Amino acid sequence: MTDAADPPKPTLLAETLDILRTVAIALGLTLVFRIVAWQPFTIPSSSMEPGLVTGDYIVVSKFAYGWSRASFPFAPPLFEGRVLGNGPTRGEVVVFRSSVDPDKTLVKRVIGLPGDRVRVTGGVVSVNGVAIPRLAMGPAEDRDDPDVHPLRFDERLPDGRTWATFDRGQGPGDDTDVYVVPEGQYFMMGDNRDNSLDSRWPTAAGGVGFVAAQDIVGRADMVLASWHPGAGLLKPWTWLDLQWDRFFKQIG
Repeated sequence: MTDAADPPKPTLLAETLDILRTVAIALGLTLVFRIVAWQPFTIPSSSMEPGLVTGDYIVVSKFAYGWSRASFPFAPPLFEGRVLGNGPTRGEVVVFRSSVDPDKTLVKRVIGLPGDRVRVTGGVVSVNGVAIPRLAMGPAEDRDDPDVHPLRFDERLPDGRTWATFDRGQGPGDDTDVYVVPEGQYFMMGDNRDNSLDSRWPTAAGGVGFVAAQDIVGRADMVLASWHPGAGLLKPWTWLDLQWDRFFKQIG
């Protein structure tokens, strides 16, 4: 009776191909997840203070509004419009791609919906002739500039949605003409009203102009983590610089 032959050992080439296949599958699944479900982004500026601050690592829901070319890396012109989804509602915070540079993403709050008439008078935002009520909350802290103490105001929509804004005093965006939002587009504003180039300015002046529905990536849902400039989750020696009070913070 003879012993059974040992199975042949895999060659180095076969092992390498198997590893590459596993990595490719993992990367493919990650890419699909980022396109279909959620995608992380880092807040690079203070234009959305106090709700979002520089260094926040946020999670954006892709399926909240369906999908468009902006859902894909590099925004390839695969199709026009949005698929299987509705547009954002007033007051939601969204991430969208710049119409000038599709590789650049921005985050702002939706103020005007298609067909709305938006105007800012003395720092007060009005939509269709009705001012959004705001309550003065007193001086606040600017995390990016501790020497500046802007006034904080809480704005509230009729449906109860509330968010905080900063006002640094009279600024160029405090008094505007009436903006009529075109169909299929949205009017965006930063919460840090005097430190945000948003829909109050056209793209030629450095603003974002009206934002097309197909340029919206998704809804900003949560601050997953946050760190001061120079710190990061992958740098253990900087963990003391993490902004722990902002971890797992819902975005309102």
